[in-house]
Amino acid sequence: MSAVATMPQVRGKLTPNAPLAPLVWFKSGGTSEWLFEPADADDLSDFLRELDPAAPVMALGLGSNMIVRDGGVPGVTVRLGKTFAKVEATGDLTLRCGGGASGILVSSTARDAGIAGIEFLRSIPGTVGGFVRMNGGAYGRETCDILVDCEVVLRSGERRTFTADELGYTYRHSALPDQAIVVSASFRGMPGDPAAIQAEMDRIAQAREESQPLRSKTGGSTFKNPLPHKAWQVIDAAGCRGLTRGDAQVSEKHCNFLLNLGSATSADIEALGEDVRARVKAHSGINLEWEIQRVGRA
Repeated sequence: MSAVATMPQVRGKLTPNAPLAPLVWFKSGGTSEWLFEPADADDLSDFLRELDPAAPVMALGLGSNMIVRDGGVPGVTVRLGKTFAKVEATGDLTLRCGGGASGILVSSTARDAGIAGIEFLRSIPGTVGGFVRMNGGAYGRETCDILVDCEVVLRSGERRTFTADELGYTYRHSALPDQAIVVSASFRGMPGDPAAIQAEMDRIAQAREESQPLRSKTGGSTFKNPLPHKAWQVIDAAGCRGLTRGDAQVSEKHCNFLLNLGSATSADIEALGEDVRARVKAHSGINLEWEIQRVGRA
C-alpha cells in the first residue's frame, strides 16, 4: 500500500510518511505510513470502503493516552479535525458531539446549556472518540454514565449507531469493534445551574492542577487502577516515584504518570513502564494493566 496509486481518492488530506511525534503528548515515536484527515464522515466512510481490507487503520485523537513506538505505525492513522469537533445542545438535556471534540468543549457547552453531570470531562485530556472507546472517566464519573449512543464508521466503511448498552462497558473498556472510528456521540446529563456547574469544573481543574504534572510531556494515567487499589499508591509503595530510564521518568508529583524529560524515545518510556510493572508485581503481587495505548512497531 506504499504506492499513491493504491490509495482511494479523498476530499480531505492524505499525507504519506507523516511524523506522529508532534501529534502526541509524549512528543516521541515514529511516522505513520499514511495520515488521513477526512473532510467529513462521508469522506471517511468512502475511503475505508475502498481501502485495501488488509491495511490496518488506527484513530488518533489528541494523542494524550498513547505511546507511538519508534518504528512507526503501519497502515493509516485517521485524525478527526475541525469538522468533527463541534458540540451542540439538542434539547432534552442532550448534547450532540463530534468524535474529535475535546472534553473541555463538551463540558463548557453543557455548562452554557444548564446541563450538569458532564463536568468530569473537563479533566480528561482527550476527545469524544477516545472517551467512548475507553469509557473515559474521572472524579467518580465515567462515559457510560452519560452516553446515549454513538455513530461509528466501521473498518468496512459501514456507518452504524451503537447504544450505550450495546457497547458492553466495563472499567476503561468497551466492546466497540476494532478499527471502528467514532464520528459522533450523544451525551445526556441532568438539569443544573450554569454557575454551580462552572464551580464544579473549577474544583476539578484545581484538583487536577495540584495533583498532576500538566505542563510536562506525558501520556496521562499510565496504568488502570487495580481495584480496589489506586495505581499510584501501589507504584509509590513499590519505590518507583522518580524512577528513570534514559530521559523517561516516573513523575514525582503523580507516580501513575510517565514523563519525557526531553529526549526520551518511546522505547525508553515503554520500558520504564515495564520496570514499574515488574517492581509492583515483586512488591505486592499486583499485575498492573496498561491504560495508555501502545501502538506501532518497536
